[in-house]
Amino acid sequence: MRTPKALAALTLILLGASACQARFGGAQGEWRAAPASEVPPPLKFAGTAYDHAAAFDLPAREALEGSGLLNVFHLSEAVISGSEPHGRAAFKKLAALGVRTVISVDGKLPEVALAGEFGLRYVHIPIQYSGIDPDQRLRLAKTFRELAAPFYVHCFHGRHRGPAAAALGRVVLDGVARTEAIAEMRQYSRTSSQYEGLYSTIATGDLPGSEETAAFGYSFAAEHQGKALVEVMVSLSRAYDSVEQLSERDWRPDPEHPDLDALNEAETLRAAYRAALHLDTVARGSADQRGWFGDSHDAAERLTGELAALKDGDFEAGERALVAFKELKADCRSCHLAHRN
Repeated sequence: MRTPKALAALTLILLGASACQARFGGAQGEWRAAPASEVPPPLKFAGTAYDHAAAFDLPAREALEGSGLLNVFHLSEAVISGSEPHGRAAFKKLAALGVRTVISVDGKLPEVALAGEFGLRYVHIPIQYSGIDPDQRLRLAKTFRELAAPFYVHCFHGRHRGPAAAALGRVVLDGVARTEAIAEMRQYSRTSSQYEGLYSTIATGDLPGSEETAAFGYSFAAEHQGKALVEVMVSLSRAYDSVEQLSERDWRPDPEHPDLDALNEAETLRAAYRAALHLDTVARGSADQRGWFGDSHDAAERLTGELAALKDGDFEAGERALVAFKELKADCRSCHLAHRN
């Protein structure tokens, strides 16, 4: 049963969506919010950006949860932050809220086809917990400035990377002060102090101006694919390290890295192997290398299936997941011995 506060939060969100539709022509209309004319300069303060995020008092607000969505905050008419949408009910809810563009900053490939059934466009810009690099800032800023609003911005849980990307949108699109944007990360989404890089990107990072994004060539890819084997291997390596770290804990969450989820990281790993198999470099490479990538992809697929079963309550699947990961490690070791320099 929903609490009175949760019901009130849901009412405010629905009213906000209705107002947005009335102002801009309804859920099927297309509008682009007027971007902020100038990006505010980087903040100057003593201490950490996380600490500074407490200096701006925000009104209390509870997250919308349900229908396959978690940690959802309607930050403005144009920007909504939350978790990865799970299932048809989640995308139906986003469409009901008037969302037109969904931005995923998670490493896993998004459910583009399912979103499309509800008239939602996906843009996939994976970012890391350490911060948002300059190229990613350009892609995000251009997306906010040039695609149809409202935007729904998500990572996996909707607590760290997604809120940081939404904060960038709040600055470059809504024109809010950087202090307010990082305050929303901390006070609403509860972005962890461990991810100071995400806070400092918004607080003190160079955010691109409108002329810079207008001149930047970007196709708004629905599924991010690494442009080169090196880029894919970086993504693969990060996901592999996360999976290995969680395997050593028998797939239990690591309190030092609260947003890492074994199943999500395994799905990111599988997607990276799939991307590698589609690269011309791999296709033209040795048969052995293609075989190792293929075997690793298959092992990652088995690993993902077992971790999904574990999440659904099959506790014996945890052991089977360890076996699948052991097979994947053996494939990686064979490939590295032959090709890594």
